[in-house]
Amino acid sequence: RNERCNENYTTDFIYNLYSEEGKGVFDCRKNVLGHMQQGGSPTPFDRNFGTKMGAKAVAWVTGKIKECSRHGRIFANTADSACLLGMRKRSLTFQPISELRQQTDFEHRIPKEQWWLKLRPILKVLAKYNIELDTSETAHLEHLTRKVLVPEATL
Repeated sequence: RNERCNENYTTDFIYNLYSEEGKGVFDCRKNVLGHMQQGGSPTPFDRNFGTKMGAKAVAWVTGKIKECSRHGRIFANTADSACLLGMRKRSLTFQPISELRQQTDFEHRIPKEQWWLKLRPILKVLAKYNIELDTSETAHLEHLTRKVLVPEATL
């Protein structure tokens, strides 16, 4: 809900409405996105992307409700009934949460496989680092496994 969309449909009103209607089926929480936002005002791209993700998420949820409804009850007992929406290879895709354990490095809070790590040697060359052009797997994780102190004389 936008803060200025309607003076009657406040965050509290919408929360109370959904909480009352969802008793026994789902629960609600209030979350004001502006309080979570980091990095300044959203760009037109951010707003457009957020709208696309929101529309896709709502379509997915309504599709799942139709797919899993039987005799007035919803059965969400498959792996894909709890998913995360994200971008993969230029498209928005849903990934079951159960798959995240195998694909996540929880210690460093990053995915185990990151496509952009292969670009690090090129980025270092462009940034004029004094390095060898190492394209091995260990070079891709260099930023996680060791810190290299650069003498002040070379700065």
